[in-house]
Amino acid sequence: MRILIVGGSGFLGDELVRQSAAEGHVVAATCLTRPGTAAGADWLPLDVRDRTAVADLIGAFGPDVVVNAAFRQSDWVTTAVGAAHVALATAGNGGRLVHVSSDAVFSGKAITYAEDRVPDPITPYGAAKAAAEAAVQAISPTAVIARTSLIIGDGGSAHEGLVHALASGGLHGMLFTDDVRCPVHVRDLAAALLELACSERAGVHHVAGADAVSRYELGCLVARRDGIDQARLPYGRRAGTDLPGPLDVRLDCGLTQRHLRTRLRGAREFVR
Repeated sequence: MRILIVGGSGFLGDELVRQSAAEGHVVAATCLTRPGTAAGADWLPLDVRDRTAVADLIGAFGPDVVVNAAFRQSDWVTTAVGAAHVALATAGNGGRLVHVSSDAVFSGKAITYAEDRVPDPITPYGAAKAAAEAAVQAISPTAVIARTSLIIGDGGSAHEGLVHALASGGLHGMLFTDDVRCPVHVRDLAAALLELACSERAGVHHVAGADAVSRYELGCLVARRDGIDQARLPYGRRAGTDLPGPLDVRLDCGLTQRHLRTRLRGAREFVR
């Protein structure tokens, strides 16, 4: 199978490239500025904001599956319009699309969110992700939209780097005890996305970890794993601050998990 990973140089993209290549697929991956570190792919420069460039690249490679993991939190055009460009080009070439979305599409008012809940974002990034979902659904009804949460690895993720920086004093800030998500291991997420790509599933799927943990608890798990004194981690409550965004968002992944062989582990299990 020919697989194109859009946004392949990111943390998730690199893992998608590794797993796709290991399964024997013909893999191409896009990058905005420089290639990722994973071997086994042809690395192709692409700015998803350029509709013509997206159409030309997908037309030339002719993928059976496109996984879109490209986003920029501060850039509506990349996150929302770029997703539409990828969906249009994929549909126009007869490919299957797996679009990676986020729990940022929810406000947190409901706390636990099933897959049929209507997005109610409260940040610009969440609104861009919700707009991307709407575009993908309109352009390609057979596409998979996979909402996920904080992506963690065995080192290398943004949150793990934050924990180390806070513990060393290299960065000022804190980990919030009331900011709750369902972190997912990057290997589990990539495997689930590729499994969905090879299935006949369509529509919205929740692909996150089994445990709801605060950012502080997650930080403590990372610290213990990495031999860091968790007492060095500054913590506090985000409620009452002027920081935007939802507090407690928990993706209900039960329905998707019943259709997957890949087990979506919780952070208390995989951060060891």
